[in-house]
Amino acid sequence: MTHLPPMINDLAIILAAAAISTLIFSRLKQPIVLGYLIAGFAVGPHFKYVPAITDTEGVKLWAEIGVIFLLFSLGLEFSFKKLAKVGKSATIATTFEMVMVSAIGYILGQAFGWTVMESIYLGAALSISSTTIIIRAFDEAKLKGKAFVNLVFGILIVEDLMAILLIVLLTAISTVGAFSGGSLLYLSARLIFFLLIWFLVGIYILPSLLKKIKNHLTDEIMLIVSIALCFLMVVLSTNAQFSPALGAFIMGSILAETNKGTRIEHLLVPVKNLFAAVFFVSVGMMIDPSILKDHFGIIVAITAVAIFGKFVGSGLGSLISGRSLKQSVQAGMSLAQIGEFSFIIITLGLSLNVISDYVYPVIIAVSAITTFTTPYMIKHSVLVYNFIESKLSRRVLDTLRRYELAMASQNKEGTVGMLWRMYGLSALLNSVVVIAIVLFFGRFLVPLLGSILDNHIVIRTVSAVITLLACSPFIVAIMLDSPKKRSQEEIEALARLKNLQFGILFFKIIVGLTLIALIINQYAAIRFLFIFVSITAFIFMYFLRRFIKPFYYRVENRFLLNFNSKEIEEANLLLKKPELLPWNATLTKFVISADSNAAGHSLEELKFRSHTGATVAMIDRGKRRIFAPNRSERLLPSDEIFLIGTDEQLSAAQSLLEMENPQISTVHDESFRLEFVLIEENSLYRGQTIREIGVGEEFGGLIVGIERGGQRILNPESSVALQAKDLIWVFGHQDRIRDLKRTVEGVEK
Repeated sequence: MTHLPPMINDLAIILAAAAISTLIFSRLKQPIVLGYLIAGFAVGPHFKYVPAITDTEGVKLWAEIGVIFLLFSLGLEFSFKKLAKVGKSATIATTFEMVMVSAIGYILGQAFGWTVMESIYLGAALSISSTTIIIRAFDEAKLKGKAFVNLVFGILIVEDLMAILLIVLLTAISTVGAFSGGSLLYLSARLIFFLLIWFLVGIYILPSLLKKIKNHLTDEIMLIVSIALCFLMVVLSTNAQFSPALGAFIMGSILAETNKGTRIEHLLVPVKNLFAAVFFVSVGMMIDPSILKDHFGIIVAITAVAIFGKFVGSGLGSLISGRSLKQSVQAGMSLAQIGEFSFIIITLGLSLNVISDYVYPVIIAVSAITTFTTPYMIKHSVLVYNFIESKLSRRVLDTLRRYELAMASQNKEGTVGMLWRMYGLSALLNSVVVIAIVLFFGRFLVPLLGSILDNHIVIRTVSAVITLLACSPFIVAIMLDSPKKRSQEEIEALARLKNLQFGILFFKIIVGLTLIALIINQYAAIRFLFIFVSITAFIFMYFLRRFIKPFYYRVENRFLLNFNSKEIEEANLLLKKPELLPWNATLTKFVISADSNAAGHSLEELKFRSHTGATVAMIDRGKRRIFAPNRSERLLPSDEIFLIGTDEQLSAAQSLLEMENPQISTVHDESFRLEFVLIEENSLYRGQTIREIGVGEEFGGLIVGIERGGQRILNPESSVALQAKDLIWVFGHQDRIRDLKRTVEGVEK
């Protein structure tokens, strides 16, 4: 009889329990994460009525892989450009809330008699809200687009980055066992250096690499390449003594900046969901009812802190950042829960043996309770705002409004901000590159030369010269390069800084000399030689700057081109896109009333196309949805028909339908769109007819127009063959159109 490894048997039990729980919780319209936790409890060691997991170490391995994929997918959703756009409001609010809640959590842990490390982990776990739960609650409440929702999303973006930093800091603190201000400062600087250097290297290399192999990147290869890059960064991060989660997040955030980021995110969804299920089920396995019973009072206290502490912290933080009282209250009520990152943080503490076993199920219980309360908190946020407003005096309310206006008016960039934008950021990034080169050459170049040469002085001299040559473009850029005047705003900014130019130049030269000194110090033992070589190197770089600068500009331009590749591609597509929808067409919804002359008649009987020129793209009939209805389809009372046409065509359609109380509205539901798809030279669809492509059968869409060489074909026949550079306009669900675009991009002839 074939022996089945325990890990496979356990995986079967885990996935079966997860599948059943997702079906039940989906039917109950509850967060699926809660279903995973309950499924984990059911197959865990504390529930005896179903088959239990036997190989707990194997489950831990699956769970660690799950964390890696969770953080990788989170990085793909994250963007440093998004972080720059969330503005000071989200940053100020997040910083205030996390510091406040972490401090309260630490104090609460100490009041319970927990250890210092347990209290620190409690504060960290309470400071991070659940992105998954909040997005689900906003979707169900149809709140997306509200001003406070945008603020909450900004806070969540900053929280995600802060959570990664917390994981790294907690790992270091837990490993050392004690910490000081100096060690924390060193660790933070080391972490920032690691983040910056890999981001710079990744953006410089990966987009160019993906561009070179784009003709081979089918969905299968794209998925394998992206996962390989993820685990490569996990290994590098671990070797640099950081957590695997950090490496996964960094690679995800790098790929998110490329023009393949959205495609990779889509391809990774099934893999992420699989391992996420295993991770959350493994979390649920730690639930021990006896511990929950013994610590019931602690659970209640922590839940109260999680709800009210985060409400107050996020609300006050938003208020301090310059948001209105109403938006601040709504944001605070929305963020009053903990979720997936809290699990990861507590799992980390447990794996490092710095927290007790009972802390884990306590945090899980708190998360489960706050998950249930979140939708009600969001729903009643306006009522809470009205109550708070009614209790505040007119003087306080006027003060808050004046403060809000004052913060909103402080949009003019100050001198420090201009200095940082025009000079500081470039100096920082170039310094990071120089330090990285020095460290790399010191670790690999010197041993390599040592295996070739015998003379110690020659080895150090050659190493110093090679290192200086490699670093010279970046040092010259720091000391002697001037900001490029790309816009009128930058020209005006430089004019405002004119009186500071001497001081700026002096500071830049000091930074450059310091970096030169850092390089020489690695190889020169004699102080006189150290000073002499540093000055000589500076003079050498100064006189050869006209030869060094072109190389630096090529490196800089390639980095900027890769960094902005997604935006450049979108801009190029927009240049190909007509200013309006095809032939000034719009997407409009008509509701057939019982009094309509068209009710009961088929499209053929109405001669709808010939009389109006408009296209019936879809009919919504109760729970039934009919795409591209045929001529025999009859229009029934209460049908919602989606029409595509010009204003004149839609007016003719209205006259034909002749409703006594017409209900007509331009479609605002973003689920269904009218979008264009470009047929490239190497597309599989090139040369195929519309019938052969089967857009309706495979993607649930309808091709309503083709733009070809300046000519426009409206409502093309199914026998029309597509040609290279055709711009086809498709009506359908946004997700299905996205799948069509990926198929057109990713499948080669």
